[in-house]
Amino acid sequence: MNTSRQTVRALGLCSGGLDSTLAGLILRDQGIEVEWVTFETPFFTATKARRASEKTGIPLTVKPIYQVYIKMLRNPPAGYGKQMNPCMDCHALMFKLAGEVMKKNNFDFLFSGEVLGQRPMSQNKSSLMYVAKHSGFKGYILRPLSAKNLPETIPEKEGLVDRERLLDIAGRSRKRQIALASKFGITDYPAPAGGCLLTDVGYSRRLKDLFDHQNECSEEELHLLKFGRHFRLNRDTKLIVGRTEEDNENILKYHNAQTDTIIDVKDHPSPIALVPHDDSKEVVYLASSICVGYSKASNLTPIEVVVKSPAGKQVIEVIGIPTADFKKLLI
Repeated sequence: MNTSRQTVRALGLCSGGLDSTLAGLILRDQGIEVEWVTFETPFFTATKARRASEKTGIPLTVKPIYQVYIKMLRNPPAGYGKQMNPCMDCHALMFKLAGEVMKKNNFDFLFSGEVLGQRPMSQNKSSLMYVAKHSGFKGYILRPLSAKNLPETIPEKEGLVDRERLLDIAGRSRKRQIALASKFGITDYPAPAGGCLLTDVGYSRRLKDLFDHQNECSEEELHLLKFGRHFRLNRDTKLIVGRTEEDNENILKYHNAQTDTIIDVKDHPSPIALVPHDDSKEVVYLASSICVGYSKASNLTPIEVVVKSPAGKQVIEVIGIPTADFKKLLI
């Protein structure tokens, strides 16, 4: 920790939303030197945080944390929320990682824009205390928007922060934050949506299927869960079929040419299809027939399909399967 009290330095977790932005500005308004850190995974990006940094001038460090995050995500001690969101353990992990940056770079304490009671499960008092305890930095995590509703932190006790200039916001209403934004001259800020894919019903269903059928998965495979239609063909094999041109582009972007098979209908407008980790003849023919079923080709005559697998490139002929016949395989 910083032993010099001439300049107080605080490191905040930044989502880029209004609350985390205000938390930084409230502390900066006290003369505290404020910086932000944000973490990236396939489930959430630093896009909003970068915008907040640009608008406020608060320096931002962005850190990718896939390897440590996926380990936690497979077995979060506090469990999941309604979907595959491990909010309490996610926050604890982020504060743990931020705390390591704090110690390394001589910051005095950590802070965030969390508001007591704004989210009933992850931002109630016991949840905030769980996060502080399991981060390893209990006492050093300040939440400026709700500080007066929470126990006094070490930086407050030591006089590094003026507690009287902190706030006592609680609940889901955002009237006070909006008024505060106006005071600071903030007129453009994102809606309070979470922005985490782990709270999305469809994405969570696909992620659970992946975890249920694979002991290991790559970062690219988690990106692929965002795109196209996903089918479970058998215990070991799934199929991804693009819905749009953007899906097709991202399927090609994130596929692994060393392990995956790409299917494209020849001479007809069609989606791109991807079979991860399998190029067996039976699976390739089934996947190709499904792909043809979503194309503009006829389902009544044999259609040529280009198959690119780790074994090489080949052209096969299949008859398309009507989409109604395999919807039961949708994940």
